[in-house]
Amino acid sequence: MTDHWTSREPAGRIAYVNGRYLPHGQAGVHVEDRGLQLGDSIYEVVGVQDGHFFDEEEHLDRLERSLREIGMAMPMGRAAIKLVTRELARRNDLKNGFIYMQVTRGAVRRDHPIPAKVPRPTLIMTARARSPQSVRKMLDDGIKVATQPDQRWGRCDIKTTQLLANALAKTEARKTGSYEAWLVDAAGNITEGASTTAWIVDAKGQLRTRELSHAILPGVTRRVILEVAAEAQLPVVQMMFSVNDALAAKEAFISSASGSAVPVTTINGQPVGDGRPGPVTRRIQELYAAHATQKAH
Repeated sequence: MTDHWTSREPAGRIAYVNGRYLPHGQAGVHVEDRGLQLGDSIYEVVGVQDGHFFDEEEHLDRLERSLREIGMAMPMGRAAIKLVTRELARRNDLKNGFIYMQVTRGAVRRDHPIPAKVPRPTLIMTARARSPQSVRKMLDDGIKVATQPDQRWGRCDIKTTQLLANALAKTEARKTGSYEAWLVDAAGNITEGASTTAWIVDAKGQLRTRELSHAILPGVTRRVILEVAAEAQLPVVQMMFSVNDALAAKEAFISSASGSAVPVTTINGQPVGDGRPGPVTRRIQELYAAHATQKAH
């Protein structure tokens, strides 16, 4: 399946690294940066819709939490980060897309233990455009997912760049013609997608997603969907569900900063419900869009 979130790169694309705005192809870090050599880094992605930074405070909250969990300092204050993101968006003429930000522990002589003294953290930001029409197509048509064993580390609630297991799982899913991989733990329960949150509408009509723990990332979009669904008095439960539960579900969808409620129409080649986006997923899309419009104004 074509990755509908892949889009044209703006001409003259600009990146930000440690205080400098650089041509994208010239941006880089020191060869002994701990993020490069040891995966000692955290990242966040903030969506941009019609020039508005969506749920920015919530993403910065999670950035601070992730850094705190691994004992790393913020590279600069929030106000400064916001100034950089807006300048980066301006330089890239970014109206719709997202800002990727990554914080590493910095460059220091390679050694596994975290050193007591490290130069300032490395801050990297890039901007990427996406077509609203391509996102709309995914929301309208839905996607295929395939299940893969969850082989990640034990602190998936921290948004680190240690994504090799995620990348391998998604690669295997793409080989089957699926867009996303749903990761399955040792007990046969789905944790989350390789880069998204997993949702189903079960046989009782309840909207279900796995409860928060070290096993999954506390998604910002996940939280918003839970809030708007509760406000609309939709039945919502946070609890585990198995692969069999997902295959028997009335509906399923994924969520992330790159897309609100993207319908899942097939799992492992089997149709979910009637194989088309369902009414609960459509309702969540409407509620999320209303939330986004309200936040923008």
